[in-house]
Amino acid sequence: MEEVRVRFPPSPTGYLHIGGARTALFNWLFAKKHNGKLILRIEDTDEERSTQASIDGIIDGLQWLGIDWDEGPYFQTEFAADHIAAANRLLASGHAYKCFCTKETLEQKREAALADKREFGYDGTCRHLTAKDVLQQEQQGIPSVIRFKVPVRPGVLSYDDQVLGCIERAYTDIEDFVIVRSNGKPLYLLCNVVDDIRDRITHVLRGQDHMSNTTRQVLLYEALQAKLPVFAHMPLTMDLQKRKISKRSHGEVVAVQFYREKGFIPWALCNFLCLLGWNPGTEQEFFTREELIEAFSLNRISRVNSVFNFKPGDPKFFTDPKLIAINEHYLRTMDLGELGDLVRTELEQANLWDPAYEDSKRNWYLATLNLIRDRFHTLKDFTAAGRAYFSDEYDIDPKPLAKNVTKYPELAIWLPQLAERFAALAEFNTEETERVSRELADELAVKPGVLINGMRTVLTGQLAGPSMFEIVTTLGRDKVVTRLRRIEHLLASA
Repeated sequence: MEEVRVRFPPSPTGYLHIGGARTALFNWLFAKKHNGKLILRIEDTDEERSTQASIDGIIDGLQWLGIDWDEGPYFQTEFAADHIAAANRLLASGHAYKCFCTKETLEQKREAALADKREFGYDGTCRHLTAKDVLQQEQQGIPSVIRFKVPVRPGVLSYDDQVLGCIERAYTDIEDFVIVRSNGKPLYLLCNVVDDIRDRITHVLRGQDHMSNTTRQVLLYEALQAKLPVFAHMPLTMDLQKRKISKRSHGEVVAVQFYREKGFIPWALCNFLCLLGWNPGTEQEFFTREELIEAFSLNRISRVNSVFNFKPGDPKFFTDPKLIAINEHYLRTMDLGELGDLVRTELEQANLWDPAYEDSKRNWYLATLNLIRDRFHTLKDFTAAGRAYFSDEYDIDPKPLAKNVTKYPELAIWLPQLAERFAALAEFNTEETERVSRELADELAVKPGVLINGMRTVLTGQLAGPSMFEIVTTLGRDKVVTRLRRIEHLLASA
């Protein structure tokens, strides 16, 4: 059987955004499902907008997501000779011709069509120029483009789309289109086809916004006597206002790098992106890599555009709630060793990493992550809400400070008393620390919650979290005693 070969061909004119990442993911899944190959091809022919920073960002984004490729990255500019050679073959075979119409002439014809309420399309002025006519124009130094000569045929051009079914377009609706500019640079339409032929691409999986190109590219395949790949045009991803998400309209919130910096788990983002426009046909929402590869198929791709549910500029609603829910799921259920590696990066960036977490304190480190992860939403929470577990310098949330500490000034005496009892314990564990805490509350004739909630706020800076006495034993006797003793200073500075 023919080897499945797909490609992801981004233009390096900005960061990798989630729409492009989803296209890469679908191609990756399809290649893996069929033991095929994914080719990474950087389409860098737009010299003014293509930058090395964008190229690096695309590659870094794919690697962060875990989307690997089998060949490449290839760069389109490296194959410029192939594109020109293909254009010359089309000229020689009569499938293309040189067009000397100026921009001014074309603009006048466009304005005339608008005035007559006609749809404008190139009228084929240069289509029938003889070789002598062409030579005369060239001798006069008149610049020309190369246009593809659309066949004059009755009926429709059609191809089978694996998502949308049979696509048809009347030949009379396709104008002769430019494949090489007057400066000698081939256009995307031609370059893309030539590269796909050279790379032996069998399936083209891309967004529906490319459909306007497809019928013209089908004509190019035919003229170049190349086998047509299988096309699958995926639905677009829209915002709440049903606008296509884009770098220009939505800014950083649609960038893959944005979610990396916000502390999202790479595979959680992949899992979410796959469900934008594809469904497994079951109620399953969370997939391992292996499960998603096994479940993925083109016939489960939706024909309807998906909605990325976010409100740009709203810090409380910066991304889709479903993405947050998926991220929480992985954060709370993933392998502790894998989570430890991800959190390490966050701790290192916050200057909280202790090399001992790799050896002598490894068990404590992983146990601590397991203790605190159930209430966290992103990896950033480990260095924010979870900072007190890794550093003695942490902020106290004003809300629990007011509710649990400053409301009870007597805690300035009670918590140091509790610290002394903790210091005197023979066994410092959950049972013993809870016992002496409740005993002190009884002696003071206060509800245990007053001591326990005050202790939580002082020890972690937070309003809620794991069981208080699991926190106490996790932090350890020395930290707990020291922090409870400094309650007076905390109240003085509140």
